[in-house]
Amino acid sequence: MGPVTGAGDSTTPGGPAEAYAGGPVGALRRIAFLLERSRAETYKVKAFRAAAETILPLGEEVLERVREATLRELQGIGASTAEVIEAAVEGRTPDRLARLERETAGPLVEGGEAIRSRLRGDLHSHSDWSDGGSPIEEMAFTAIELGHEYLVLTDHSPRLTVANGLSVARLTRQLEVVEAVNEHLGTGGFRLLKGIEVDILDDGSLDQTEEMLARLDVRVASVHSKLAMDAAAMTRRMVAAVHSPFANVLGHCTGRLVTGNRGIRKQSEFDADAVFEACRETGTAVEINSRPERRDPPTKLLRRAIDLGCLFSIDSDAHAPGQLDFLSYGAARAEELGLDPDRIVNTWPGDRLLDWARP
Repeated sequence: MGPVTGAGDSTTPGGPAEAYAGGPVGALRRIAFLLERSRAETYKVKAFRAAAETILPLGEEVLERVREATLRELQGIGASTAEVIEAAVEGRTPDRLARLERETAGPLVEGGEAIRSRLRGDLHSHSDWSDGGSPIEEMAFTAIELGHEYLVLTDHSPRLTVANGLSVARLTRQLEVVEAVNEHLGTGGFRLLKGIEVDILDDGSLDQTEEMLARLDVRVASVHSKLAMDAAAMTRRMVAAVHSPFANVLGHCTGRLVTGNRGIRKQSEFDADAVFEACRETGTAVEINSRPERRDPPTKLLRRAIDLGCLFSIDSDAHAPGQLDFLSYGAARAEELGLDPDRIVNTWPGDRLLDWARP
């Protein structure tokens, strides 16, 4: 399987040729994907994903229900989703879908195509096991449709209770699910990798047992609490975390928010040279977080990390399938600053990535 395709490409999930031929499930999934990709409110997306889940197992019964006008008797099917299903069954492009294709299906950002075409996967994504909005399987299927060779599932660690972080027991069960998903997908060239976004605790330790961390393929270490702590203490905290043999990627290093419905949040203060030197020495990748509301690290710090010789990971931090396409934002920033693609670990083949990530 080749690298990820460009944003807005007809091979994106449920793209025109596939979705409309794929019937109502494809049309519903395509609408949800485009809404997520354009950062629509979650409540606007849920109806379409729920409707797709409802009708997926029904087969020919959907056609019968359209003929008998009984679609809306099904749980989770409302007026707007019924209209999409009816149009797709009749071979028409649903009006809602046609409008979204016109308004949102184009490139997310100018530039970055060369690096985006080199990216083989994504090291930071969330499912409904923590604070994501979709099942693991849907995240994996969408990654495949985007052309990924691998996707790392990185749900949150226990301390982040607000995001339903995974205890040892829940993470153990999740690893079994990941194995089952890979077994179901077979040997088509895609791998769903076992991972975690593990909290960096106040003293720089990681919020999961070493036994569990050792069972994972890739680990993203991030600060989520006390983001405004003293700069010297934050520096010690981050340097200690980076020196852990289990820290592969330093996630959204400043924790800032620059836009969006979560409001604005100032970036954490720390000695960037000390933290990035530690990343360079340990081979820990600095994440270029592609979420538009983060743009983390800020350009000044990103340029400094590049100058100091760090490795990088361009990640979507996706909390919904359509957000997996956010990689375009990070790719554009990396290309603008002249970052060598071979220093971006998710341009590497899966085996090289796993060798690098092994503690």
